[in-house]
Parts: sequence; structure tokens; C-alpha cells
Amino acid sequence: MSEQRRQSLLLIGGGGHSLVVAEGALAAGFVLAGFFDDSENASLGSGHPSMPRLGDLSKARDRLALSDTGMQWLLAVGDLRVRRRMIELLDNLKSGSGPTTVIHPTAWVSPSARMGRGVFIGPRAIINARATIGDHAIINTGSIIEHECEIGENVHAAPGAVLGGRTRVGRDTLLGIGCRSLPSTIVGEGVTVGCGAAVIRRVADGAVVAGVPARPTRAQGPRE
Repeated sequence: MSEQRRQSLLLIGGGGHSLVVAEGALAAGFVLAGFFDDSENASLGSGHPSMPRLGDLSKARDRLALSDTGMQWLLAVGDLRVRRRMIELLDNLKSGSGPTTVIHPTAWVSPSARMGRGVFIGPRAIINARATIGDHAIINTGSIIEHECEIGENVHAAPGAVLGGRTRVGRDTLLGIGCRSLPSTIVGEGVTVGCGAAVIRRVADGAVVAGVPARPTRAQGPRE
């Protein structure tokens, strides 16, 4: 925590999800240096008037690349497609700027869990023993990632999602609000799991599933 308290942080995104990220970062002791968003009327600017909007999302790389000392940043966009685009734009900057992980002080993260870069762990989330959380993942408010789960890059576990032990989730997957998985379930890449769904069997890459038990649906759900 003492190391976090010395860090300034830029947020990439200023919509609704950024409000949760900003307050989590402040609670964790970060100093917020500003944010990037395509909207001049972004939610974050009105919610935190002292926090400047520094330009469109496309300007973030130029700003970070020009940082002499390096600047820590965190994706604060909820839409997984936008997050993927920003990951490809911002990762591996040569200036020394890089993504940092923010863990809300009310969350529990097991000492044996492994955490990637640029992860956000929300209020009262739980990461249990030997779980692995990939780069740029969101483990949102009250989500539970049980023992030995493997969460891929840029996964969003929405509020209240619960994964049984040894569940594996591929990259760029949305786990909807309040969904559940049985232990040792495999969820593929680019999947959307609907709100309240119960995943009891393997989910193929790119599938959209919903219901109890979860079944494929033709309706493409939101990615935010």
C-alpha cells in the first residue's frame, strides 16, 4: 500500500465504469492525474470536476510516450472491444509508462493468487487461493474467483459473478452480472455470459449464452 500511495495514475476512459475505477484508485491511495475519453461530457469529468480530461482516447499513447519519468495508467473503459483496441495501442510503450493494478481496499486477494498487469479488483471482490488473473482483467464489485481459476486477458467479471474452483475463462470474455459457473468449467475466448446465467458445461469460443442452465442464444448481448 505504501508503494501505491506514491503513484500518480492516468485513467483511460471516462464513462460509467470509470467512476468505479476512479473511486477504487483513490481508496487504494493513488493520485489521479487525469483521464482520456472521446466525450467532452464524460461522466468522470462531471463526477470529479478537479480531474482534467486530457483528450480523446487516441491521444493517450502520445501523452504516455512523451512522459520522461513514465506514468502509470489503467483502463477504465467497460466495453471489451474498446479495451482490446486500447491494449493494442498502449502496451509495450518504450517510455517506461505502463499499466498498473488497482485493488480496492475492501477486496480480498489470496497471497498465493497471481495477478497480471493493469487489473482492476473492485469493492468486496474475492480472489481465492492460486487463482490467476490475466492482464487488464476486471474483477468487479462482489465477484468471487475461487481457487485455481484461470482468468484470461481482458476478461470482465461483472458485479456478483461467481466462478467455481478451477474454472478457466478465455480472453475478451464478459461474465454477466450475477452469473455462476460449476467448478472446472471451461469458458472460451470472446464469450458473453448473460446476467444470472448458470454455466454447467464448456462454452465454445465466441458463444453468447444465457439462462439456467446456460444455453446458446442468437441475441448478441452488450459488451459493456
